[in-house]
Amino acid sequence: MYLSRIARISGLLFAGLFAGFLITVLVLELSLRRSGASVYTQVRMVELDALDKLAAATLIPALIATLTVVVLAFRSKARIPRSHLTALVLLTLVLVMTITINMPINADQLTWNIETPPAGWMTVRDHWQIAHTLRTVAAVVAFGCLATAAHLRAGGS
Repeated sequence: MYLSRIARISGLLFAGLFAGFLITVLVLELSLRRSGASVYTQVRMVELDALDKLAAATLIPALIATLTVVVLAFRSKARIPRSHLTALVLLTLVLVMTITINMPINADQLTWNIETPPAGWMTVRDHWQIAHTLRTVAAVVAFGCLATAAHLRAGGS
C-alpha cells in the first residue's frame, strides 16, 4: 500500500530528526552544568526562542506517520507491526512528558531575569534536564524501533 510506505518512510525520517534534535539539546544542556546562573539563563532564553517550533515540526509528523502505519495495519486486518506500535507508545510518552513537565518549566524560565535568576534555579534546571534525558532516551529507542522495522522490511539480516 502506497500510503503505508510513505508513512513508514516519513515516520522514520521525522523520528530520526527529532531524536537527533533532542540529543543535540541534551549535549548543550549537559555542557551548561558547569556554568553559572546568568549564563545558564541566557542560553535557555536563546533555546526557548524557537527550538520548540523545531521540536513540534519533527515530533508531530513522526507521531502522525507512525500512527498512520498502525491504523492502516489495523484497518486492513494485517498484523500491527510491533515496532511501530512500540515507537508510537514511546513518542506519545515523549509528547506527554513534554506537555506536562518540560513546557511548564519552559514557561516559568521565560520569566526569569538573566541578571538575577531565582534562588532555586539549579533545582528547576535539574528537573528539566532529567525529564529531557528521559524523553531523549524514549525518542532514540522509538527511532531505533522504526529503523529496525525498515531494515527488516527491506530484507536486511
